[in-house]
Amino acid sequence: MSAHRIRRQVVEELYEETLLLADEARAVFDLRTRDPEEKAGDAARVALSIEGLRTTTRLMNLLAWLLNQRAYFAGELSEAQVKRCGTLAQDRNSDAVQMAQLLPTTRALIRESERLYARAQRLDGQLRSELEDGPARALQGKLSNAFGQG
Repeated sequence: MSAHRIRRQVVEELYEETLLLADEARAVFDLRTRDPEEKAGDAARVALSIEGLRTTTRLMNLLAWLLNQRAYFAGELSEAQVKRCGTLAQDRNSDAVQMAQLLPTTRALIRESERLYARAQRLDGQLRSELEDGPARALQGKLSNAFGQG
């Protein structure tokens, strides 16, 4: 299986995981679905709002990046377009003080979103280095390997 095909499969799997997590996050952070009698204090509600915004922003950035990658693999974006518009933004991790106010299940969901984002950042770095190297560098590598110099 070619490296291109493997990366495409990784992007597809990451996309599916992110969609599922985004749906979970929507349910967890939707304050309208909370029981009004719930005894969460002001600090917990503020923490839920702050970390909810961070998490949903992280997931939306990740989904946008994944959609760009899918478009590139499908031939809908050129290398130049994906280089210009396909960069994954730097993540802002959760705040420990805010996280301490949240339920363990909510913290786990946030940590999972950070883990997915970190995976995407590693993949983005690999894809960027390949795009920067371009076809000439790939050909040099093949020639080097063919003549035993690699």
